[in-house]
Amino acid sequence: MSRAEFEDAVRDALDEIPTELAAQMDNVVVLVEDDAPPEDPDLLGVYEGFPLTERGEFWAAGSLPDRITIFRRPTLAMCESRDEVVDEVAITVVHEIAHHFGIDDERLHELGWA
Repeated sequence: MSRAEFEDAVRDALDEIPTELAAQMDNVVVLVEDDAPPEDPDLLGVYEGFPLTERGEFWAAGSLPDRITIFRRPTLAMCESRDEVVDEVAITVVHEIAHHFGIDDERLHELGWA
């Protein structure tokens, strides 16, 4: 799958987020990178920032956006078909957005979004 097709899959996954939930996302950008960090080469996605649940009343206006990064090559390596890639991208996007809302990995596992 080309970079453009992968980015389309990420865009499609974001389009599937319910409007009410997407409207509550604040100061976050979603990016696609080819490779995961060298220390975790199988990582499919990562959330970097301050979850909404940890932003206090005085959270810095004008702060750089939180980042959700979806990693293309590790995703492609674990999937055997285009449909699997699309499904895995959707799961990864939801997983990382959940972190933006303050939901940790343990709770995501309980909910079936591991």
